[in-house]
Amino acid sequence: GFVKVAHHQVLFPHLWTDLVYHTELLRILLKFVSRRRRRPLFLALDRFLEQVETRPNKAFIVFENKRFSFKDADRESNRIANALRVASVLRPGDTAVLFMQNEPAFVFCWLALAKLGCACALLNSSIRARSLIASVRCCRGASVLIASEGETQTLSKELTASREFGLESSDADVPQTLRASVSFTSPAVYIYTSGTTGLHKAAVINQTRLLAALAVLASNGVTDSDVIYVTLPLYHTAGFLVGFMGSIETGSTIILRRKFSASQFWDECRAHNVTVIQYIGEVLRYLCNTPQRASDKEHAVRLAIGNGLRSDVWREFLKRFGHIQVREFYASTEGNVGFVNYAGKIGAVGRVSFLHKKLFPCALIQYDTEHDEPVRNSRGLCVEVPKGQTGLLVSKITEIAPFVGYAQNEQQTEKKRLRDVFKHGDVYFNSGDLLKIDHDNFIYFQDRVGDTFRWKGENVATTEVSDIISMLDFVEEANVYGVQVPGHEGRIGMAAVKLMDGVEFECKKTFDHVCRFLPIYARPRFIRIQSSVDITATFKQLKLKLVEAGFNPSMTTDSLYFLCERERTYVSLTPSIYQQILSHSIKL
Repeated sequence: GFVKVAHHQVLFPHLWTDLVYHTELLRILLKFVSRRRRRPLFLALDRFLEQVETRPNKAFIVFENKRFSFKDADRESNRIANALRVASVLRPGDTAVLFMQNEPAFVFCWLALAKLGCACALLNSSIRARSLIASVRCCRGASVLIASEGETQTLSKELTASREFGLESSDADVPQTLRASVSFTSPAVYIYTSGTTGLHKAAVINQTRLLAALAVLASNGVTDSDVIYVTLPLYHTAGFLVGFMGSIETGSTIILRRKFSASQFWDECRAHNVTVIQYIGEVLRYLCNTPQRASDKEHAVRLAIGNGLRSDVWREFLKRFGHIQVREFYASTEGNVGFVNYAGKIGAVGRVSFLHKKLFPCALIQYDTEHDEPVRNSRGLCVEVPKGQTGLLVSKITEIAPFVGYAQNEQQTEKKRLRDVFKHGDVYFNSGDLLKIDHDNFIYFQDRVGDTFRWKGENVATTEVSDIISMLDFVEEANVYGVQVPGHEGRIGMAAVKLMDGVEFECKKTFDHVCRFLPIYARPRFIRIQSSVDITATFKQLKLKLVEAGFNPSMTTDSLYFLCERERTYVSLTPSIYQQILSHSIKL
Protein backbone atom coordinates (compact mmCIF):
# COMPACT_ATOMS: atom_id res chain seq x y z
CA GLY A 1 0.00 0.00 0.00
CA PHE A 2 2.84 2.40 0.79
CA VAL A 3 4.06 2.56 -2.79
CA LYS A 4 0.59 3.48 -3.95
CA VAL A 5 0.27 6.35 -1.45
CA ALA A 6 3.62 7.78 -2.44
CA HIS A 7 2.64 7.47 -6.08
CA HIS A 8 -0.58 9.42 -5.47
CA GLN A 9 1.26 12.17 -3.69
CA VAL A 10 3.39 12.71 -6.76
CA LEU A 11 0.39 12.59 -9.08
CA PHE A 12 -1.66 15.03 -7.01
CA PRO A 13 0.91 16.83 -4.85
CA HIS A 14 -1.63 19.42 -3.73
CA LEU A 15 -4.63 17.13 -3.30
CA TRP A 16 -4.78 17.42 0.49
CA THR A 17 -4.23 21.22 0.59
CA ASP A 18 -6.86 21.62 -2.15
CA LEU A 19 -9.37 19.54 -0.20
CA VAL A 20 -8.84 21.40 3.05
CA TYR A 21 -9.08 24.76 1.32
CA HIS A 22 -12.20 23.92 -0.69
CA THR A 23 -13.98 22.45 2.34
CA GLU A 24 -13.24 25.72 4.11
CA LEU A 25 -14.38 27.75 1.08
CA LEU A 26 -17.69 25.88 0.90
CA ARG A 27 -18.25 26.30 4.64
CA ILE A 28 -17.74 30.06 4.27
CA LEU A 29 -20.02 30.29 1.24
CA LEU A 30 -22.78 28.45 3.11
CA LYS A 31 -22.36 30.78 6.08
CA PHE A 32 -22.53 33.76 3.72
CA VAL A 33 -25.68 32.41 2.02
CA SER A 34 -27.41 31.69 5.34
CA ARG A 35 -26.57 35.21 6.55
CA ARG A 36 -28.01 36.64 3.35
CA ARG A 37 -31.28 34.85 4.12
CA ARG A 38 -31.64 36.22 7.66
CA ARG A 39 -34.49 38.63 8.37
CA PRO A 40 -34.20 41.42 9.43
CA LEU A 41 -31.15 41.90 7.21
CA PHE A 42 -27.85 40.80 8.70
CA LEU A 43 -25.08 43.26 7.81
CA ALA A 44 -21.41 43.66 8.75
CA LEU A 45 -22.50 45.98 11.56
CA ASP A 46 -24.69 43.22 13.02
CA ARG A 47 -21.67 40.93 13.21
CA PHE A 48 -19.93 43.64 15.26
CA LEU A 49 -22.97 43.89 17.58
CA GLU A 50 -22.87 40.09 18.03
CA GLN A 51 -19.23 40.40 19.16
CA VAL A 52 -20.24 43.15 21.62
CA GLU A 53 -22.80 40.70 23.07
CA THR A 54 -20.52 37.66 23.26
CA ARG A 55 -17.18 39.25 24.24
CA PRO A 56 -17.91 42.75 25.58
CA ASN A 57 -14.67 43.12 27.55
CA LYS A 58 -12.24 41.66 25.06
CA ALA A 59 -9.67 44.07 23.59
CA PHE A 60 -10.83 45.10 20.12
CA ILE A 61 -8.42 47.96 19.34
CA VAL A 62 -5.08 48.78 20.94
CA PHE A 63 -3.60 52.10 19.82
CA GLU A 64 -0.46 53.74 21.21
CA ASN A 65 -1.16 53.13 24.91
CA LYS A 66 -4.94 53.02 24.83
CA ARG A 67 -7.04 49.87 24.86
CA PHE A 68 -10.68 49.72 23.71
CA SER A 69 -12.86 46.67 24.29
CA PHE A 70 -15.71 45.70 21.97
CA LYS A 71 -18.08 47.31 24.48
CA ASP A 72 -16.00 50.53 24.50
CA ALA A 73 -16.12 50.69 20.71
CA ASP A 74 -19.88 50.18 20.82
CA ARG A 75 -20.29 52.99 23.37
CA GLU A 76 -17.96 55.42 21.57
CA SER A 77 -19.71 54.84 18.26
CA ASN A 78 -23.13 55.39 19.90
CA ARG A 79 -21.85 58.68 21.27
CA ILE A 80 -20.68 59.84 17.84
CA ALA A 81 -23.90 58.65 16.17
CA ASN A 82 -26.07 60.50 18.69
CA ALA A 83 -23.95 63.65 18.36
CA LEU A 84 -24.29 63.50 14.56
CA ARG A 85 -28.07 63.14 14.84
CA VAL A 86 -28.25 66.28 16.94
CA ALA A 87 -25.61 68.39 15.23
CA SER A 88 -25.89 67.67 11.54
CA VAL A 89 -28.20 67.28 8.60
CA LEU A 90 -27.25 63.62 8.15
CA ARG A 91 -30.24 61.41 7.29
CA PRO A 92 -30.40 57.64 6.81
CA GLY A 93 -29.17 56.80 3.30
CA ASP A 94 -26.86 59.83 3.13
CA THR A 95 -23.10 59.63 2.67
CA ALA A 96 -20.58 61.16 5.05
CA VAL A 97 -16.95 61.71 4.13
CA LEU A 98 -14.30 60.48 6.56
CA PHE A 99 -10.93 62.22 6.43
CA MET A 100 -8.69 60.63 9.05
CA GLN A 101 -5.45 58.82 9.56
CA ASN A 102 -5.32 55.48 11.33
CA GLU A 103 -6.72 56.03 14.84
CA PRO A 104 -9.50 54.44 16.91
CA ALA A 105 -11.88 57.31 16.04
CA PHE A 106 -11.76 56.15 12.41
CA VAL A 107 -13.29 52.83 13.42
CA PHE A 108 -15.80 54.44 15.81
CA CYS A 109 -16.96 56.90 13.14
CA TRP A 110 -17.50 54.14 10.60
CA LEU A 111 -19.52 52.13 13.13
CA ALA A 112 -21.51 55.26 14.06
CA LEU A 113 -22.38 55.96 10.42
CA ALA A 114 -23.39 52.32 9.87
CA LYS A 115 -25.68 52.59 12.90
CA LEU A 116 -27.28 55.68 11.35
CA GLY A 117 -27.89 53.82 8.08
CA CYS A 118 -25.36 56.01 6.25
CA ALA A 119 -22.63 55.22 3.76
CA CYS A 120 -19.11 56.43 4.29
CA ALA A 121 -16.50 57.68 1.81
CA LEU A 122 -12.98 56.94 3.00
CA LEU A 123 -10.72 59.78 1.88
CA ASN A 124 -7.02 59.21 1.52
CA SER A 125 -5.65 61.34 4.37
CA SER A 126 -2.54 62.28 2.41
CA ILE A 127 -4.32 63.91 -0.53
CA ARG A 128 -4.60 67.65 -0.87
CA ALA A 129 -6.31 70.45 -2.81
CA ARG A 130 -7.45 69.41 -6.27
CA SER A 131 -7.65 65.67 -5.55
CA LEU A 132 -9.39 66.34 -2.26
CA ILE A 133 -12.19 68.35 -3.80
CA ALA A 134 -12.53 65.90 -6.71
CA SER A 135 -12.74 63.01 -4.24
CA VAL A 136 -15.46 64.70 -2.22
CA ARG A 137 -17.42 65.40 -5.42
CA CYS A 138 -17.45 61.72 -6.38
CA CYS A 139 -19.88 60.97 -3.59
CA ARG A 140 -23.43 61.83 -4.36
CA GLY A 141 -25.10 63.80 -1.63
CA ALA A 142 -22.18 63.85 0.78
CA SER A 143 -23.44 66.41 3.26
CA VAL A 144 -21.05 65.90 6.17
CA LEU A 145 -17.30 65.66 6.36
CA ILE A 146 -15.80 64.19 9.53
CA ALA A 147 -12.15 64.90 10.21
CA SER A 148 -9.88 64.39 13.19
CA GLU A 149 -8.31 67.40 14.88
CA GLY A 150 -5.02 66.86 13.07
CA GLU A 151 -6.72 66.95 9.69
CA THR A 152 -9.01 69.95 10.33
CA GLN A 153 -6.11 72.41 9.86
CA THR A 154 -5.51 71.04 6.37
CA LEU A 155 -9.17 71.09 5.57
CA SER A 156 -10.09 74.55 6.76
CA LYS A 157 -7.77 75.95 4.08
CA GLU A 158 -9.37 73.78 1.40
CA LEU A 159 -13.04 73.65 2.32
CA THR A 160 -14.27 76.63 4.26
CA ALA A 161 -17.42 76.03 6.30
CA SER A 162 -16.81 73.73 9.22
CA ARG A 163 -18.01 73.43 12.75
CA GLU A 164 -16.93 71.33 15.65
CA PHE A 165 -19.19 69.60 18.08
CA GLY A 166 -18.16 68.33 21.49
CA LEU A 167 -18.92 64.69 22.10
CA GLU A 168 -20.85 65.27 25.27
CA SER A 169 -23.70 63.28 23.78
CA SER A 170 -25.34 60.19 25.18
CA ASP A 171 -24.01 56.69 24.52
CA ALA A 172 -27.52 55.23 24.43
CA ASP A 173 -28.16 52.63 21.73
CA VAL A 174 -28.96 54.03 18.31
CA PRO A 175 -32.48 53.01 17.22
CA GLN A 176 -32.37 50.21 14.68
CA THR A 177 -35.21 51.85 12.73
CA LEU A 178 -32.67 54.35 11.34
CA ARG A 179 -31.12 51.60 9.24
CA ALA A 180 -34.34 49.85 8.31
CA SER A 181 -34.09 50.97 4.69
CA VAL A 182 -30.52 49.71 4.14
CA SER A 183 -30.44 46.85 1.63
CA PHE A 184 -27.69 44.54 0.36
CA THR A 185 -27.17 46.73 -2.67
CA SER A 186 -26.89 49.95 -0.62
CA PRO A 187 -23.41 51.49 -0.78
CA ALA A 188 -21.57 50.83 2.49
CA VAL A 189 -18.22 52.43 1.77
CA TYR A 190 -16.56 54.23 -1.09
CA ILE A 191 -12.89 53.36 -1.39
CA TYR A 192 -10.70 55.44 -3.66
CA THR A 193 -8.45 53.53 -6.01
CA SER A 194 -5.10 55.12 -6.65
CA GLY A 195 -5.17 57.54 -9.52
CA THR A 196 -2.36 56.25 -11.69
CA THR A 197 -4.37 57.69 -14.57
CA GLY A 198 -5.13 61.09 -13.12
CA LEU A 199 -7.60 61.72 -10.34
CA HIS A 200 -8.87 59.15 -7.87
CA LYS A 201 -11.94 57.04 -8.64
CA ALA A 202 -14.33 55.98 -5.89
CA ALA A 203 -15.08 52.26 -6.01
CA VAL A 204 -18.49 51.46 -4.53
CA ILE A 205 -18.39 48.71 -1.92
CA ASN A 206 -21.98 47.67 -1.20
CA GLN A 207 -23.32 45.82 1.84
CA THR A 208 -23.07 42.42 0.14
CA ARG A 209 -19.41 43.00 -0.62
CA LEU A 210 -18.81 44.00 3.00
CA LEU A 211 -20.51 40.83 4.21
CA ALA A 212 -18.25 38.81 1.90
CA ALA A 213 -15.15 40.70 3.12
CA LEU A 214 -15.84 39.52 6.66
CA ALA A 215 -14.66 36.08 5.55
CA VAL A 216 -11.14 36.95 4.32
CA LEU A 217 -9.25 36.48 7.60
CA ALA A 218 -11.51 33.67 8.81
CA SER A 219 -10.93 31.71 5.61
CA ASN A 220 -7.20 31.92 6.26
CA GLY A 221 -7.51 30.31 9.67
CA VAL A 222 -7.60 33.46 11.82
CA THR A 223 -9.58 33.05 15.08
CA ASP A 224 -10.48 35.06 18.17
CA SER A 225 -7.18 34.11 19.80
CA ASP A 226 -5.22 36.01 17.14
CA VAL A 227 -3.73 39.48 17.42
CA ILE A 228 -3.59 41.41 14.14
CA TYR A 229 -1.13 44.20 13.44
CA VAL A 230 -2.74 46.80 11.16
CA THR A 231 -0.17 49.29 9.85
CA LEU A 232 -1.75 49.84 6.43
CA PRO A 233 -4.09 52.80 5.95
CA LEU A 234 -7.69 52.08 6.98
CA TYR A 235 -8.92 54.17 4.04
CA HIS A 236 -7.70 51.47 1.63
CA THR A 237 -9.01 48.01 0.84
CA ALA A 238 -6.28 46.07 2.63
CA GLY A 239 -6.57 47.89 5.94
CA PHE A 240 -10.34 48.32 5.91
CA LEU A 241 -11.77 45.19 4.27
CA VAL A 242 -9.14 42.67 5.30
CA GLY A 243 -7.80 43.99 8.62
CA PHE A 244 -10.75 45.79 10.20
CA MET A 245 -13.67 43.78 8.73
CA GLY A 246 -11.75 40.53 9.24
CA SER A 247 -11.37 41.28 12.96
CA ILE A 248 -15.07 42.09 13.29
CA GLU A 249 -15.79 38.60 11.97
CA THR A 250 -13.19 36.70 14.00
CA GLY A 251 -13.37 38.71 17.21
CA SER A 252 -9.60 39.12 17.20
CA THR A 253 -7.67 42.10 18.58
CA ILE A 254 -6.33 44.83 16.28
CA ILE A 255 -3.05 46.52 17.15
CA LEU A 256 -3.55 49.72 15.19
CA ARG A 257 -0.68 51.94 14.13
CA ARG A 258 -0.89 55.42 12.64
CA LYS A 259 1.73 54.65 9.98
CA PHE A 260 3.87 51.72 8.96
CA SER A 261 7.38 51.86 10.48
CA ALA A 262 9.97 49.31 9.40
CA SER A 263 12.31 50.07 12.30
CA GLN A 264 9.66 49.58 15.01
CA PHE A 265 7.74 46.78 13.33
CA TRP A 266 9.16 43.72 15.11
CA ASP A 267 9.52 45.41 18.50
CA GLU A 268 5.80 46.19 18.41
CA CYS A 269 4.98 42.66 17.27
CA ARG A 270 6.89 41.34 20.29
CA ALA A 271 5.40 43.86 22.72
CA HIS A 272 1.82 43.01 21.72
CA ASN A 273 2.25 39.30 20.95
CA VAL A 274 1.13 39.86 17.36
CA THR A 275 0.27 36.63 15.49
CA VAL A 276 -0.99 37.97 12.13
CA ILE A 277 0.54 40.73 10.00
CA GLN A 278 -0.70 42.36 6.81
CA TYR A 279 1.40 43.55 3.92
CA ILE A 280 1.10 45.11 0.49
CA GLY A 281 3.71 45.46 -2.20
CA GLU A 282 6.87 46.83 -0.75
CA VAL A 283 6.17 46.45 2.99
CA LEU A 284 8.05 43.17 3.43
CA ARG A 285 10.93 44.47 1.31
CA TYR A 286 11.25 47.43 3.70
CA LEU A 287 11.42 44.94 6.59
CA CYS A 288 14.12 42.93 4.82
CA ASN A 289 16.10 46.14 4.26
CA THR A 290 16.35 46.93 7.99
CA PRO A 291 19.68 46.07 9.71
CA GLN A 292 19.84 42.44 10.84
CA ARG A 293 19.24 41.72 14.52
CA ALA A 294 19.82 38.71 16.72
CA SER A 295 16.14 38.78 17.68
CA ASP A 296 14.89 38.62 14.06
CA LYS A 297 13.27 35.20 14.57
CA GLU A 298 11.92 35.88 18.07
CA HIS A 299 8.25 36.75 17.67
CA ALA A 300 4.82 35.13 17.68
CA VAL A 301 3.89 36.00 14.08
CA ARG A 302 2.57 32.90 12.30
CA LEU A 303 0.73 34.37 9.33
CA ALA A 304 1.39 37.17 6.84
CA ILE A 305 -1.49 38.00 4.52
CA GLY A 306 -1.44 40.44 1.64
CA ASN A 307 -0.61 40.97 -1.99
CA GLY A 308 2.12 42.21 -4.30
CA LEU A 309 4.96 40.17 -2.78
CA ARG A 310 7.81 39.41 -5.17
CA SER A 311 9.53 36.02 -5.11
CA ASP A 312 12.98 37.32 -4.17
CA VAL A 313 11.62 39.27 -1.19
CA TRP A 314 9.41 36.32 -0.21
CA ARG A 315 12.40 33.98 0.05
CA GLU A 316 14.51 36.51 1.91
CA PHE A 317 11.67 37.29 4.32
CA LEU A 318 11.23 33.62 5.29
CA LYS A 319 14.96 33.03 5.60
CA ARG A 320 15.41 36.02 7.85
CA PHE A 321 12.29 36.11 10.02
CA GLY A 322 11.63 32.40 10.33
CA HIS A 323 8.75 30.13 9.50
CA ILE A 324 5.79 32.39 8.80
CA GLN A 325 2.92 31.20 6.65
CA VAL A 326 2.56 33.63 3.74
CA ARG A 327 -0.91 33.92 2.20
CA GLU A 328 -0.47 35.95 -0.95
CA PHE A 329 -3.76 36.81 -2.62
CA TYR A 330 -4.89 38.57 -5.76
CA ALA A 331 -7.84 40.97 -5.71
CA SER A 332 -8.71 44.53 -6.58
CA THR A 333 -10.96 46.98 -4.75
CA GLU A 334 -13.59 47.09 -7.46
CA GLY A 335 -12.94 43.73 -9.14
CA ASN A 336 -15.18 40.67 -9.06
CA VAL A 337 -12.56 37.94 -8.93
CA GLY A 338 -9.89 36.95 -6.45
CA PHE A 339 -7.39 34.14 -5.82
CA VAL A 340 -5.55 33.10 -2.70
CA ASN A 341 -2.32 31.13 -2.62
CA TYR A 342 -3.33 28.71 0.13
CA ALA A 343 -0.61 26.22 -0.88
CA GLY A 344 2.21 28.64 -0.10
CA LYS A 345 3.86 28.25 -3.51
CA ILE A 346 6.46 31.03 -3.66
CA GLY A 347 5.68 33.64 -6.31
CA ALA A 348 2.11 32.53 -7.06
CA VAL A 349 -1.04 34.52 -6.22
CA GLY A 350 -3.24 31.46 -6.06
CA ARG A 351 -4.46 28.28 -7.68
CA VAL A 352 -7.20 27.89 -10.23
CA SER A 353 -9.48 24.96 -9.52
CA PHE A 354 -12.57 23.45 -11.06
CA LEU A 355 -14.72 24.80 -8.21
CA HIS A 356 -13.22 28.28 -8.49
CA LYS A 357 -13.96 28.37 -12.24
CA LYS A 358 -17.52 27.21 -11.66
CA LEU A 359 -18.19 29.96 -9.10
CA PHE A 360 -16.17 32.70 -10.81
CA PRO A 361 -15.88 32.04 -14.55
CA CYS A 362 -12.67 33.78 -15.57
CA ALA A 363 -10.07 33.42 -18.29
CA LEU A 364 -6.74 34.73 -19.53
CA ILE A 365 -7.06 36.19 -23.02
CA GLN A 366 -4.54 37.33 -25.62
CA TYR A 367 -3.68 41.00 -25.30
CA ASP A 368 -2.05 43.37 -27.75
CA THR A 369 0.14 45.68 -25.65
CA GLU A 370 0.98 47.85 -28.68
CA HIS A 371 -2.64 48.92 -29.19
CA ASP A 372 -3.71 48.38 -25.58
CA GLU A 373 -6.59 46.07 -26.45
CA PRO A 374 -7.50 42.38 -26.49
CA VAL A 375 -6.71 40.38 -29.63
CA ARG A 376 -9.88 39.34 -31.50
CA ASN A 377 -10.46 36.54 -33.98
CA SER A 378 -12.33 36.69 -37.29
CA ARG A 379 -15.66 36.42 -35.44
CA GLY A 380 -14.75 39.45 -33.32
CA LEU A 381 -14.36 37.38 -30.15
CA CYS A 382 -11.44 37.14 -27.71
CA VAL A 383 -8.89 34.34 -27.76
CA GLU A 384 -7.90 32.39 -24.65
CA VAL A 385 -4.14 31.92 -24.16
CA PRO A 386 -2.70 28.44 -23.72
CA LYS A 387 -1.31 27.35 -20.32
CA GLY A 388 2.06 28.83 -19.49
CA GLN A 389 1.44 31.97 -21.53
CA THR A 390 0.66 35.43 -20.24
CA GLY A 391 -2.80 36.85 -20.84
CA LEU A 392 -5.22 39.51 -19.63
CA LEU A 393 -7.40 38.34 -16.75
CA VAL A 394 -11.11 38.80 -17.43
CA SER A 395 -13.90 37.59 -15.19
CA LYS A 396 -17.55 37.11 -16.10
CA ILE A 397 -19.94 39.59 -14.47
CA THR A 398 -22.61 37.44 -12.81
CA GLU A 399 -25.05 37.49 -9.90
CA ILE A 400 -22.45 35.91 -7.61
CA ALA A 401 -19.59 37.96 -9.09
CA PRO A 402 -21.07 41.40 -9.74
CA PHE A 403 -19.18 44.51 -10.78
CA VAL A 404 -20.66 47.65 -9.21
CA GLY A 405 -18.21 50.15 -10.68
CA TYR A 406 -17.23 53.66 -9.70
CA ALA A 407 -19.34 56.39 -8.13
CA GLN A 408 -20.38 59.19 -10.48
CA ASN A 409 -18.15 57.85 -13.22
CA GLU A 410 -20.06 55.83 -15.81
CA GLN A 411 -17.27 56.37 -18.35
CA GLN A 412 -14.58 54.70 -16.18
CA THR A 413 -17.07 51.99 -15.17
CA GLU A 414 -17.87 51.16 -18.79
CA LYS A 415 -14.13 51.07 -19.58
CA LYS A 416 -13.81 48.13 -17.17
CA ARG A 417 -16.59 46.17 -18.91
CA LEU A 418 -15.39 44.01 -21.77
CA ARG A 419 -18.11 42.88 -24.15
CA ASP A 420 -18.35 39.99 -26.65
CA VAL A 421 -15.59 37.99 -25.01
CA PHE A 422 -16.43 34.35 -25.82
CA LYS A 423 -20.00 34.83 -27.08
CA HIS A 424 -21.68 37.85 -28.60
CA GLY A 425 -23.48 39.74 -25.84
CA ASP A 426 -21.54 38.42 -22.84
CA VAL A 427 -19.92 40.90 -20.41
CA TYR A 428 -16.69 40.40 -18.48
CA PHE A 429 -14.80 42.54 -15.99
CA ASN A 430 -11.47 43.69 -17.45
CA SER A 431 -8.97 43.47 -14.60
CA GLY A 432 -6.28 45.36 -16.48
CA ASP A 433 -3.80 42.79 -15.15
CA LEU A 434 -1.66 40.28 -17.01
CA LEU A 435 -1.36 36.87 -15.37
CA LYS A 436 -0.12 33.42 -16.27
CA ILE A 437 -1.20 29.89 -15.25
CA ASP A 438 1.41 27.13 -15.05
CA HIS A 439 0.93 23.41 -15.66
CA ASP A 440 0.19 22.81 -11.96
CA ASN A 441 -2.65 25.37 -12.17
CA PHE A 442 -0.82 27.94 -10.06
CA ILE A 443 -1.55 31.46 -11.21
CA TYR A 444 1.07 34.23 -11.24
CA PHE A 445 0.70 37.98 -11.48
CA GLN A 446 2.90 39.27 -14.31
CA ASP A 447 2.19 42.94 -14.78
CA ARG A 448 -0.34 45.69 -15.05
CA VAL A 449 -1.48 46.35 -18.59
CA GLY A 450 -0.04 49.87 -18.71
CA ASP A 451 3.20 48.62 -17.18
CA THR A 452 4.13 46.34 -20.04
CA PHE A 453 5.69 48.06 -22.98
CA ARG A 454 6.92 46.93 -26.39
CA TRP A 455 10.42 47.51 -27.69
CA LYS A 456 11.89 45.97 -30.87
CA GLY A 457 8.61 44.06 -31.28
CA GLU A 458 8.96 42.34 -27.89
CA ASN A 459 6.89 42.71 -24.72
CA VAL A 460 8.85 43.90 -21.70
CA ALA A 461 7.34 43.20 -18.26
CA THR A 462 8.47 46.00 -15.96
CA THR A 463 8.17 43.98 -12.75
CA GLU A 464 10.54 41.33 -14.09
CA VAL A 465 13.14 43.95 -15.03
CA SER A 466 12.88 45.73 -11.67
CA ASP A 467 13.26 42.37 -9.88
CA ILE A 468 16.52 41.81 -11.76
CA ILE A 469 17.90 45.29 -11.04
CA SER A 470 16.91 45.00 -7.38
CA MET A 471 19.21 41.97 -7.10
CA LEU A 472 22.24 44.32 -7.23
CA ASP A 473 23.51 44.76 -3.68
CA PHE A 474 23.83 48.55 -3.95
CA VAL A 475 20.25 49.01 -5.19
CA GLU A 476 17.47 49.48 -2.65
CA GLU A 477 14.62 49.84 -5.11
CA ALA A 478 14.08 50.01 -8.85
CA ASN A 479 11.07 51.36 -10.72
CA VAL A 480 11.01 50.40 -14.40
CA TYR A 481 8.96 52.01 -17.17
CA GLY A 482 9.02 52.62 -20.91
CA VAL A 483 9.79 56.02 -22.45
CA GLN A 484 9.22 57.20 -25.98
CA VAL A 485 12.09 58.10 -28.28
CA PRO A 486 11.22 60.32 -31.25
CA GLY A 487 11.42 58.38 -34.49
CA HIS A 488 11.19 54.97 -32.80
CA GLU A 489 8.27 52.55 -32.52
CA GLY A 490 7.24 51.44 -29.06
CA ARG A 491 8.93 52.53 -25.87
CA ILE A 492 12.44 51.94 -24.54
CA GLY A 493 13.26 50.71 -21.06
CA MET A 494 14.27 53.12 -18.32
CA ALA A 495 14.77 52.53 -14.58
CA ALA A 496 14.52 54.99 -11.70
CA VAL A 497 16.82 53.58 -9.03
CA LYS A 498 17.21 54.38 -5.35
CA LEU A 499 20.64 53.35 -4.04
CA MET A 500 21.39 51.93 -0.60
CA ASP A 501 22.54 54.62 1.84
CA GLY A 502 26.10 55.83 1.38
CA VAL A 503 26.95 53.87 -1.78
CA GLU A 504 27.81 54.89 -5.32
CA PHE A 505 26.18 53.68 -8.53
CA GLU A 506 28.46 51.04 -10.10
CA CYS A 507 28.25 51.46 -13.86
CA LYS A 508 30.25 48.44 -15.05
CA LYS A 509 28.72 46.05 -12.51
CA THR A 510 25.19 47.13 -13.49
CA PHE A 511 25.99 46.73 -17.20
CA ASP A 512 27.37 43.19 -16.69
CA HIS A 513 24.40 42.26 -14.50
CA VAL A 514 21.65 43.38 -16.90
CA CYS A 515 23.47 41.76 -19.84
CA ARG A 516 23.71 38.50 -17.94
CA PHE A 517 20.08 38.33 -16.83
CA LEU A 518 18.06 40.19 -19.45
CA PRO A 519 17.58 39.81 -23.20
CA ILE A 520 18.79 42.78 -25.29
CA TYR A 521 15.33 44.30 -25.77
CA ALA A 522 14.56 44.27 -22.00
CA ARG A 523 17.77 45.91 -20.78
CA PRO A 524 17.08 49.40 -19.45
CA ARG A 525 18.92 51.77 -21.78
CA PHE A 526 18.52 54.67 -19.34
CA ILE A 527 18.98 54.77 -15.58
CA ARG A 528 17.94 57.64 -13.33
CA ILE A 529 19.34 57.79 -9.79
CA GLN A 530 16.75 59.09 -7.35
CA SER A 531 17.34 60.10 -3.76
CA SER A 532 13.93 58.67 -2.94
CA VAL A 533 11.44 56.69 -4.96
CA ASP A 534 8.10 58.50 -5.28
CA ILE A 535 5.45 56.25 -3.86
CA THR A 536 1.75 56.60 -3.22
CA ALA A 537 0.19 55.86 0.15
CA THR A 538 -0.20 52.21 -0.83
CA PHE A 539 3.47 51.98 -1.84
CA LYS A 540 2.46 51.76 -5.49
CA GLN A 541 5.23 53.24 -7.48
CA LEU A 542 4.27 56.37 -9.35
CA LYS A 543 5.38 56.14 -12.94
CA LEU A 544 3.45 58.92 -14.57
CA LYS A 545 5.79 61.78 -13.68
CA LEU A 546 8.86 59.69 -14.48
CA VAL A 547 7.50 58.77 -17.89
CA GLU A 548 6.84 62.44 -18.65
CA ALA A 549 10.38 63.50 -17.72
CA GLY A 550 11.81 60.66 -19.80
CA PHE A 551 15.59 60.69 -20.27
CA ASN A 552 15.95 64.41 -20.97
CA PRO A 553 18.79 65.68 -18.72
CA SER A 554 17.27 69.18 -18.63
CA MET A 555 14.04 67.81 -17.10
CA THR A 556 15.70 66.63 -13.87
CA THR A 557 18.56 67.29 -11.50
CA ASP A 558 18.95 63.52 -10.90
CA SER A 559 22.00 61.78 -12.40
CA LEU A 560 21.18 59.97 -15.64
CA TYR A 561 23.09 57.10 -17.22
CA PHE A 562 22.99 55.57 -20.68
CA LEU A 563 23.81 51.97 -21.58
CA CYS A 564 26.73 52.25 -23.98
CA GLU A 565 27.33 49.03 -25.88
CA ARG A 566 30.58 50.25 -27.43
CA GLU A 567 32.20 50.89 -24.03
CA ARG A 568 30.35 47.96 -22.39
CA THR A 569 29.27 50.04 -19.40
CA TYR A 570 26.75 52.69 -18.34
CA VAL A 571 27.99 56.20 -19.08
CA SER A 572 26.82 59.59 -17.84
CA LEU A 573 24.00 60.85 -20.05
CA THR A 574 25.23 64.28 -21.11
CA PRO A 575 23.20 66.84 -23.09
CA SER A 576 25.43 66.02 -26.06
CA ILE A 577 24.65 62.27 -25.90
CA TYR A 578 20.97 63.20 -25.52
CA GLN A 579 21.12 65.25 -28.75
CA GLN A 580 22.91 62.42 -30.58
CA ILE A 581 20.12 60.01 -29.57
CA LEU A 582 17.47 62.43 -30.85
CA SER A 583 19.32 62.97 -34.14
CA HIS A 584 19.79 59.17 -34.50
CA SER A 585 23.59 59.42 -34.69
CA ILE A 586 23.60 57.06 -31.71
CA LYS A 587 21.74 53.89 -32.70
CA LEU A 588 19.36 52.36 -30.15
